Amino acid sequence: MSERAFFEDSARKDATAAIKEIEAQTSAEVVVTLRHASGSYRSADFLWGFVVSVGTLLLLLYVDKPFPLWSFPLNVALGFGFGALLSTYVPLLRRLFTTPKQRHELVRRAARTHFVDLGVHRCTGRWGILVYVSTFERSVEVVGDWAIDAKDEAYAKACEAMKRALASVDRAGFLAALRTLGPALAKMHPHRDDDVNELPDEVGADEDAE
Repeated sequence: MSERAFFEDSARKDATAAIKEIEAQTSAEVVVTLRHASGSYRSADFLWGFVVSVGTLLLLLYVDKPFPLWSFPLNVALGFGFGALLSTYVPLLRRLFTTPKQRHELVRRAARTHFVDLGVHRCTGRWGILVYVSTFERSVEVVGDWAIDAKDEAYAKACEAMKRALASVDRAGFLAALRTLGPALAKMHPHRDDDVNELPDEVGADEDAE
């Protein structure tokens, strides 16, 4: 399954339904946001540009055909541009020139930034939770406010299940894991009759702003 499947209308509607199902069981507020990537990864693109430009130069030097001297810098520059552009549109190539540690750190940092930007920290009971999904890295970062016990066994299992599903690009598995947050949060903060829905249930995505 492609990472794009997470951005389909049907997937976002299912996730919104899952959020409503969770919040019917708990006072906690859950926000899910989707991002294509958590960094620009230009260094990886430029590395691929360098690799292709070197390959282009070697081809010009060793192929059994004469090339005019003026064409060397032009073709090398074109090779660099082609390699960088190819990396931009082919996620697999970008992943080859990035490390898991680098990707994880960018997702972690972006999730905490969005936690504040989206106002998840403003919930009355400080029980807001952001489920930040970044598909290029195939990673999920769950950020909970201080009233959320991240060490709770059921909560931790739900978070790990979401991460495993995203790592294998399993949309159905991710949604199933997301729903397991409901029982876990119900134990921490049971739903009350006077609960107010403080944050939007609809899943946000970076492409919404395009």
